[in-house]
Amino acid sequence: MNTCIVIPARMASTRLPRKMLLKETGRSLIEHTHAAACGARRAKRVIVATDDERIAEEVAHFGGEAVLTSPDCASGTDRVAEVARKLPQYELFVNVQGDEPELDPAAIDRAIELLEQNRTAAMSTLAAPIRDAERLRDPANVKVVFGASGRALYFSRSPIPFVRDEPEAALEAEPPLYHHHVGLYAYRREFLLRLATLPPSRLELAERLEQLRVLEAGETILVGVIPHAAAGIDTPTDYARFVQRYSRRLAA
Repeated sequence: MNTCIVIPARMASTRLPRKMLLKETGRSLIEHTHAAACGARRAKRVIVATDDERIAEEVAHFGGEAVLTSPDCASGTDRVAEVARKLPQYELFVNVQGDEPELDPAAIDRAIELLEQNRTAAMSTLAAPIRDAERLRDPANVKVVFGASGRALYFSRSPIPFVRDEPEAALEAEPPLYHHHVGLYAYRREFLLRLATLPPSRLELAERLEQLRVLEAGETILVGVIPHAAAGIDTPTDYARFVQRYSRRLAA
């Protein structure tokens, strides 16, 4: 299907100021993420959507395509929807977070493939197994449960499903019982435009998870399982670790 990847990228970040433009590797963080997105085989175009001229200039500098969006966009989804309104030629849009420099391009292709195979689903996303008790308990690591068909049942910051007996042993279950939600989304264009007009739902406000708005609206989110989730960059420590991993890869 005719697919466009959109990378929402904003300058404001309370925990890591100006993170999109950090260049300790010799390339900006947004350039690393853009390069990963360009590796996806099922998408025809990659656009960085930003409300900041400095990010747009950086994208132009490394040869990418940037679109300036409204500073009033409340979320990355709204920013992607703003781009989608101007591009009716694309059937699917993929939302790739700008702070995912180590994202596997195959993961993007997997999310696209899910919507190509199931024409009734409005949206798709990804998940990776959780094998660590600390990650399971961490509310910053969103969890997801889904049915045998791959349809999402619920997303939560709490450990789900609740295992009454021997929850620690359940971390070793095969197939995996616990899954970490990977914040990458593919949408059908018409649904994306409608989603941007829906008010926040009760569960969304309670958990602070936008994807719950979709489930409360009665729509289907398909979940594809990938082996590992890429590490996002939220803090100075996250970025320092990324720089170290990148340096090791170059030296190998």
